[in-house]
Amino acid sequence: MDHQGRDIIQAAESVELTYRPARGDVLAGLRVRDRVRRLHVLRGAVMTLFAGCGLLLLVAPGGPAAGNVLLCVLVVLFVWAVPHAQAHHVMRVVGWQGEYRTTVTGAGVSAATEHATLTVRWSLLRGYRETRDHVVLLSRDPGILCLEVLPKRGLAAPDDMDRLRDILDRNLRRL
Repeated sequence: MDHQGRDIIQAAESVELTYRPARGDVLAGLRVRDRVRRLHVLRGAVMTLFAGCGLLLLVAPGGPAAGNVLLCVLVVLFVWAVPHAQAHHVMRVVGWQGEYRTTVTGAGVSAATEHATLTVRWSLLRGYRETRDHVVLLSRDPGILCLEVLPKRGLAAPDDMDRLRDILDRNLRRL
């Protein structure tokens, strides 16, 4: 039988989302991952350190060394830009695939586009975190290399969010 993953996840209770991925969706997922891994603390510390060094160089007696100040500014900008660059690269992979139809059931999550179908069982995921506009599912691997971002705008009805939370709470823990 050639099911291509479409009939693997079928259940009486399910929530469907239909959406086109946006760069903001990916960036929200990356920010959640960074918070769970506490990388936002490291990123903030590095940015603060280099911004402070740049300010100290500016007020140093004898005038600032322009090259050193510029280096500090570039490091701060680079560290800030890393998640934005990652979001850009992810969008190059998923953006051209068009509309996503994602189904969340008691068995897992299945995302289908015109070109591919991906099914993820709950055992692959460590948990989820809800933001104002998204629900982010995080993989179990140590680096959280895989994540699934479910934009709330993809829900068909407002009460679907409650059903989605119920399914997620039964199968994953909130992070």
